[in-house]
Amino acid sequence: MNDAPHIAICPGSFDPLTNGHLDIIERATAIFDRVIVGLLVNPGKSPLFSAAERESIVRTCFASNPKVSVDTFDGLLVEFARRSRATTIVRGLRGISDFDYERQMAITNRHLHPALETVFLMPSPRFMHVSSTLVRDIAAHGGSLTGLVPPIVIDRLTRRREAETSDRA
Repeated sequence: MNDAPHIAICPGSFDPLTNGHLDIIERATAIFDRVIVGLLVNPGKSPLFSAAERESIVRTCFASNPKVSVDTFDGLLVEFARRSRATTIVRGLRGISDFDYERQMAITNRHLHPALETVFLMPSPRFMHVSSTLVRDIAAHGGSLTGLVPPIVIDRLTRRREAETSDRA
């Protein structure tokens, strides 16, 4: 029997972190010994929050959960998994439209790293409609994000808007 800790990675850009992400990560901690939130850094994109800001937000949200750690990566997820000694990738599925893409990624990751499993978790029904894209759109138009993202994200976005407003004045 293998006594090595069962390590999972919850990968994504988390830009911004939503309550749906929190739900998936928290539920993964009930299944795995350790959960690494893998923050993807894609130099080809212009994120809302920098990698350092996203890392700080995740660390703050899971400060009281010793099973959760956070690390940034670029490149192939399977290489990050190897470096992290993870055996499982955890992905959230909100609906059938997510499934086809996630299935393709799981098969490709399995081809590149045959020992790496992918587990799909459905978010709680109250978060099925929440996506980072939706949150960014609501934030850009000044809408309420209450119930969609953790309070720290609302706080960071509010401070950013206030700074931008004062810069224009």
